[in-house]
Amino acid sequence: MRYELYYWSGIQGRGEFVRLALEEAAAAYIDVCRHDGGEDAMLSLLDADDVKRPPFAAPFLKAGRQLIGQTSNILLFLGARHALAPADEAGRLWTHQLQLTIADLVTEVHDSHHPIASSLYYEDQQREARQRAGDLVSRRLPKFLGYFERVLERNGRGNWLVGRTVSYADLSMFQVMSGLRYAFPNAMSRLSRSCPGLARLHDRVAARPRIAAYLASDRRLPHSEHGIFRHYDELDR
Repeated sequence: MRYELYYWSGIQGRGEFVRLALEEAAAAYIDVCRHDGGEDAMLSLLDADDVKRPPFAAPFLKAGRQLIGQTSNILLFLGARHALAPADEAGRLWTHQLQLTIADLVTEVHDSHHPIASSLYYEDQQREARQRAGDLVSRRLPKFLGYFERVLERNGRGNWLVGRTVSYADLSMFQVMSGLRYAFPNAMSRLSRSCPGLARLHDRVAARPRIAAYLASDRRLPHSEHGIFRHYDELDR
């Protein structure tokens, strides 16, 4: 099967969490919106009256006749099909729980630069963004990163978040660490001292052959000020 991934072209966004899982699994897929007419096709599916179970928004994945939306839900599906999650139910639920917590963190990071509304420009809410980013850096990031550091420590040797092999939760945590280092380099230089395990996890994922090849390819888009993780000097305190 060749999967079809639908997500906005030109940005990593939430689609990147799905891309990383597909790349690690060596799954055949097409990033639809990077091809001519792709975004029109995506919007048509979102608005189609004949889709019985329509997704709310991108990203969504077409797998055969299935149309699966929500990043965490897509990864739950891929994890079971491509051995990126434990085989037992308890392990699958735990991996999914971690991914949902990552999703919470990603939302808070996004809201640090768009605290009022996504429909407004950053410049229209810059004062509020400074306040929100200050809280994120001083309170929320230490809480989230501290939690995942503890999870890593309690999982045996501390190589992976779940079990003894890489899971989609590890791939997603790599993306979070990569994005945070881009968006908040000053803050992360301080915070990284309290989460050395997560720093090593980032490097361990980046060194995996398929992920390393993906990161070196033009399929991996750079971080920018158009996605979730955005760098603004005035927010990086």
